[in-house]
Amino acid sequence: MILGFIPTIKPPGASNLLNFGGFIPNGLSSVLVGVAIVFHAFVGVEIPAIAAGETSDPVKSVRSALNSVVWRILIFYIGSIAILVTLLPWNSASLLKSPFVAVLEMMGIPSAALIMNIVILIALLSCLNSGLYTSSRMLFSLAQKGDAPKLFSKVSKNGVPIFAVVGSTLFAFISTIFSYVSPDKIFFFLVNSSGGVGILVYLAIAVSHLRLRKRMEKDNPGIFKIKMWLFPYLTYATIISMVSVLILMAFIDSQRPQFIFTMLFSLIVICSFFFIRRKKAKYTENELNIVSGSPNSEKL
Repeated sequence: MILGFIPTIKPPGASNLLNFGGFIPNGLSSVLVGVAIVFHAFVGVEIPAIAAGETSDPVKSVRSALNSVVWRILIFYIGSIAILVTLLPWNSASLLKSPFVAVLEMMGIPSAALIMNIVILIALLSCLNSGLYTSSRMLFSLAQKGDAPKLFSKVSKNGVPIFAVVGSTLFAFISTIFSYVSPDKIFFFLVNSSGGVGILVYLAIAVSHLRLRKRMEKDNPGIFKIKMWLFPYLTYATIISMVSVLILMAFIDSQRPQFIFTMLFSLIVICSFFFIRRKKAKYTENELNIVSGSPNSEKL
């Protein structure tokens, strides 16, 4: 369609990219706003690497998973967006409906809207499946460390953290109920904090990587079989990018509620962390008192 291989469609070439006000008609600020909004679409790209870590050959599988994520983003996200902006002007009325449906209709494909709805449904089911895996895996890991009820650390005969899976599923059902019972309050809070929380998670991962990699390599040389490129410069760039996106969210009207709810949710998580750590420290102290025969053991 772009190069004119379909006779019935006039090839646009680069006209839609250069006309209608130029390549960036609304200035660089619109690009920055778009970055803050689009970033949430990438939350979850680390899931293939997490899953690959549980295979028989983690090093090979994780490396393959990481490379596949890069190619998937380049082809399915950046590639599809490049096709859309080349075929449709940025001010086209079709963008208000569905750009992918508009392109399929340009190609003369019948039932384009139905096809896209099926694609979206399959994508949602895939997200649900991966989300259930990661949430149950994290709940299982927290339980093993004592940061969640021990019940969630139990596994079935096949090694499946069944209680963590059931717990994650129940939370998903409860969230769905909130979308009907309290769509403007509780569900609004959950939805508007999820994207920003993902940014904070990546920020925490980058800071942890920056602080721990040198220390771990010093204590145990050769511990890392897979290393990030351009360390620590790329890690610093990642941290700056995450902080910049969070700052942008505070100044974008449509993103400001998400920024506020993200900060509120983060405050709750931080307070919970210190509460649990204090409780665990007190419990450990009581155990030591019992072993040593201290009079304080009676308080237990």
